[in-house]
Amino acid sequence: MIKIQIISGKIKPGEKLPSVRDYAHEVKVNPNTVQKALTELERENLIYTERTNGKYVTDNSSLINQLKTKIANNLIIKFIEDMNDIGISKEEIITYLKKERNDKN
Repeated sequence: MIKIQIISGKIKPGEKLPSVRDYAHEVKVNPNTVQKALTELERENLIYTERTNGKYVTDNSSLINQLKTKIANNLIIKFIEDMNDIGISKEEIITYLKKERNDKN
């Protein structure tokens, strides 16, 4: 959830994150679960800790964009595989997407 908020821009680069307790209360999970997620985000360099000041989102927009591209590509691959599983070819997918775009306009 936090990773998606970062790559979507809902949480801005350089922005301070809520405390572990606040996140845990917000999503109704154990604070240890939140701490594990934040540790993973820190390992990925998406966030960093300033001693006694809290955790912040990286200012590295290149890293954020790389992660966004990677997640988007994974979602596209999964979408194509799911469509193939129900018998829809790549050409039919394109037709569906064009129709959806036209229906929105």
